[in-house]
Amino acid sequence: MKKQKTIKYSELKKRLRLDTDKNFDDRLANFSHYLQTKSNGVAHYFQKDAVKYLSKLNQELAVYQEPEVQLSLPIKWDVPFPPQMDPKFNFIDLFAGIGGFRIAFQKLGGKCVFSSEWNKYAQKTYEANFGEVPFGDITKIGASEIPEHDILLGGFPCQPFSLAGVSKKNSLGRARGFLDKIQGNLFFDIARIIKAKKPKAFLLENVKNLISHDKGMTFKIISKTLEELGYSIHYKVLDGQHFVPQHRERIFIAGFKESIFKGKENFRFPEMPAVNHCIEDILESNPDPKYTLTDHLWDYLQKYANKHREKGNGFGFGLVHLDGITRTLSARYHKDGSEILIPQHNKNPRRLTPRECARLLGYPDNFTIPVSDTQAYRQFGNSVVSPLVRAIGKNIIKELTNINEKHSVKSYSVSSKG
Repeated sequence: MKKQKTIKYSELKKRLRLDTDKNFDDRLANFSHYLQTKSNGVAHYFQKDAVKYLSKLNQELAVYQEPEVQLSLPIKWDVPFPPQMDPKFNFIDLFAGIGGFRIAFQKLGGKCVFSSEWNKYAQKTYEANFGEVPFGDITKIGASEIPEHDILLGGFPCQPFSLAGVSKKNSLGRARGFLDKIQGNLFFDIARIIKAKKPKAFLLENVKNLISHDKGMTFKIISKTLEELGYSIHYKVLDGQHFVPQHRERIFIAGFKESIFKGKENFRFPEMPAVNHCIEDILESNPDPKYTLTDHLWDYLQKYANKHREKGNGFGFGLVHLDGITRTLSARYHKDGSEILIPQHNKNPRRLTPRECARLLGYPDNFTIPVSDTQAYRQFGNSVVSPLVRAIGKNIIKELTNINEKHSVKSYSVSSKG
């Protein structure tokens, strides 16, 4: 039998004119998900719409070939982070951002079978790195459209729970927390998916203020909801500075299905390695001069800091020590870069480059940044410290491996509702 010719993913995109700048919608998400999952047992979730989408493209391009034939071609994934071909487990990536969770769990041997991210610029970055377009608004996606999975991952939006978000909403007279109709209730989309798909485990991430928000009531509701769904939970605030030169505290919530683990999992959050990273380690040797602050901006920041210093406030720019670590990188970094400024000899300080921001979150240098600086700053400011997620994930996988061995599960890569 003649061996089928392999086609590169980049070639397929070019041939079918899959312009991701224009076609970011759930049709392209279905198509790319099918390509990623066609050999691992969950492709039927995406096949019908993938064939329909390809048929439409063929008509527009006057291509006379059966869509099923085109879709059957073996693909060479020439993307920075190709899918696992022989996975040990599978997972879904909700509120996926640019893929910090996905990189971590793929490195641990996992296969992503579903992703969702509403921001079109983050979708663009995600596709460039993984060869998959995430589905959009999770509130409009039924649980029946999501494949079975071993682990659910989700860094759900933190604005309703963060100190900055609460202050802003108070000043605008808006509701906050679970009363926030736009973002506060997105946790319950995670809950409804957990209820329907019953994964063996999950890992959620949010700002550390989640624990104290609304005098602890917010976290109490979240904890109670997850426990009522049949999961024992473990949570801890961890600082990314043990993995990268950035002070970045986040709460992580790990959950294990009671009917499988009986509440006897031996999960522990990882022991944090010594803090031995410094900002100098991640700096580019010859950054573009455009990142140097203008005289006008530098003068403004100094005057602003002096004004608040005289009032006894702590507001001001953050000029880093090169042998130290930075403040927390935020999504507002694109505005003036004031929270993290790099000193320069005989020049005004400069802001970080997008590549340096990527390194500050632990992203490897082969991570593609296909968007503008403004969007890149926003994306990394909203991201997770990927090496920290990987360290937590390693301990979760250990528990899943132990329980599978104990119950002599035939195949670890195929999910079960347990």
